[in-house]
Amino acid sequence: MRQNTRVTFAMRDLDRLKCIQAVVDGDLKPIRAADRLGLTTRQVRRLARRYAAAGPVGLISKRFNRPSNNRLDEALADQVIKILRSTYADFGPTLAPEKLRTKHGIDLAKETVRRLQIARWAMDSAQAEASKDSSLTFIDDATSRLMTILLFTGTESTFGYFEATRQYFAQHGKPLAFYSDKASIFRINQLSATTGAGHTQFGRALSELNIDGICANTPAAKGRVERAHLTMQDRLVKELRLEKISSIEAANAFMPTYVSAYNALFAKAPRETRDAHRPVREDEDLDSIFSWREQRKVTGNLTLHYERKLYLLADMLKNRRYVGKY
Repeated sequence: MRQNTRVTFAMRDLDRLKCIQAVVDGDLKPIRAADRLGLTTRQVRRLARRYAAAGPVGLISKRFNRPSNNRLDEALADQVIKILRSTYADFGPTLAPEKLRTKHGIDLAKETVRRLQIARWAMDSAQAEASKDSSLTFIDDATSRLMTILLFTGTESTFGYFEATRQYFAQHGKPLAFYSDKASIFRINQLSATTGAGHTQFGRALSELNIDGICANTPAAKGRVERAHLTMQDRLVKELRLEKISSIEAANAFMPTYVSAYNALFAKAPRETRDAHRPVREDEDLDSIFSWREQRKVTGNLTLHYERKLYLLADMLKNRRYVGKY
């Protein structure tokens, strides 16, 4: 006579119990039960023998309520939790394992770290404050490689892009084209604006340097740089915090190190090794090209207006030649 035993089943186990009981009673063929339970016929026959010998208890795994052989050591888990709480409070389960491996010599799978974060540690609600500064980024469309330039500026402005582009030229030369969004720095968005030749200041500079300026119609059209920005909004802010960087100067000095690590992770090999960049010609005066220019007409009185101010040219013969001209 079987000893009475209290057994707790989940709903999935009850479904298995009913199928195996039907097999033992002859009401269901093993092949049908195997198909219903997602098992092999051999497994179903083995479960049926265990049920016939021990009843419902025979269907319970012998490892039930026993710790897994692959479980994480408790001491190591506690150590990882302390590190995550103290240093990587705002890191996700992709970046955190990378830092544990490179900075602390602890090699854990992403899912292991994720389980520790969810099951054993309540994430801090306080997030690091995002900087109000802007980063100007150049990415190679063929390889997704950061092109070394990642300039931090107080604001995203024409002069900021002038400076970043000059640095780009110094390291790589002139590209055939720049691909950007439709920000007012790159494109005239007001139909009623006084457009002159139809270019913004930055667009005019590119035109003089024989570089095409292409404005994407949607964020998806310039997907590489959008994805890179999302990655950097997560990773770069945390890297700067780990390095205790709080100034634009220090951030720009750190960029070569960050760019090298970023490209090692995310850059792809190009299909062609030929470099399409061109050198800056000797007759291309970057000081003059990367300047703000606006046209004003000289009146018969040798005056011109700019930003609600009246400028008077000296009354001399060479200036008289400018009357009526821009």
